Amino acid sequence: MNAAALPAGWPEGKRLAVSVNIMCGAWSDDAAPGIGPMGNPLKAGVLDTQARSWAEYGMTIGAYRLLDIVGEAGVPCGTYASGIIAEKWPELLQRIDSDGHFIGAHAWMQNTLPAYQERSVEAADLQRGIELFEGVIGKRPQGFASPRGTPSANTCELLVENGFTWHIDHFNADLPYLMETAKGPLAIVPFTMEINDLPLYMRFGNPPEVYSATLKRIVENYHSIGSPPAVIDITAHAHVFGRPFGAIEIKAAIDLVKDLDWVWMTTHQELAALVYPG
Repeated sequence: MNAAALPAGWPEGKRLAVSVNIMCGAWSDDAAPGIGPMGNPLKAGVLDTQARSWAEYGMTIGAYRLLDIVGEAGVPCGTYASGIIAEKWPELLQRIDSDGHFIGAHAWMQNTLPAYQERSVEAADLQRGIELFEGVIGKRPQGFASPRGTPSANTCELLVENGFTWHIDHFNADLPYLMETAKGPLAIVPFTMEINDLPLYMRFGNPPEVYSATLKRIVENYHSIGSPPAVIDITAHAHVFGRPFGAIEIKAAIDLVKDLDWVWMTTHQELAALVYPG
């Protein structure tokens, strides 16, 4: 891999490829997010019903609000959804598909990381999600993102075996590239974390406006480091920044970049196509 090589088809004059991503994560009935808004964790083994209810907001309201904002802005968008959503909130997947956005797989549920799974269990979860996605929207997912961005040692091969063409659980490059696995090729679209509500707001407790301010600092000063071609993500989790305080920041971030003549508003799907054979 030559991380500095500009993929064929990259638009001339565009220095930053900006992807807007809506992450739709769901938990099984006996689980809740490990990080919730109250901060003080419950005793081990006790279901955090507050965090669980808080997380469901993403599927009932947050994702729809973010989809409305993207639609009004007129920019492309990509989404990733837990497989369990196809069982519990199929109407959300149908709305996303009807808006013309791709739906990438986001594992089966957020409380099971591929890194913890045996190969056979991980493969079964992938196949179950594919079947449900096909049943709800008539399409197989082509892209994949693990919860926490943490795949297993088997994930890439399993993705190829199951017909996926791209993967974003990689943080080692600025530009998309092709990975050769023992099962065949897989396009890698590097996923950036700088403009992401989970680390900025939930993990480190920054004020919400740091989200758009970080992007503003990048675009206003990008020339100072030579404006290297790169991918930048604007990522929101529907249960976190799908709320009004976060939606304001998503809109502000999109407005910062959508009309810049040196920015390419694109998607992971489009970026993957630059390097995937055929």
